[in-house]
Amino acid sequence: YHDLARVELGGVHARPLISLLHSRGFALPLDVKLVERHPLGSQAFYPLGPHPFLVVVAPDESGTPGTPRAFLTGPGQGINIAMNTSHGVLTPLEAVSDFLVVDRGGPGNNLEEFFFETPYEIVG
Repeated sequence: YHDLARVELGGVHARPLISLLHSRGFALPLDVKLVERHPLGSQAFYPLGPHPFLVVVAPDESGTPGTPRAFLTGPGQGINIAMNTSHGVLTPLEAVSDFLVVDRGGPGNNLEEFFFETPYEIVG
């Protein structure tokens, strides 16, 4: 399984990061209060177990995130979030889960958070 994700790295002295994340499980319904985006790099998340996770993305509407959309991954399915795409936080469902993450390291501000005035409810 070669070349599974396009790793995007912008900015001066950027370098790829490979990390392991351990996250608690979440339950639905879930309120989406914020999304984040990374203007200098992509993020890839690959589960190290069989449990699905919720992916939340929001389209760009003149520089701010629009209405979030959510989908559930299949067992063992990973995702790659393109540079500058607004997305929710890592949200495994059913159980505590571990993930391999490919991200951007290096100088520069690579995190922008946006808080919705009214949270969006994901019901399942």
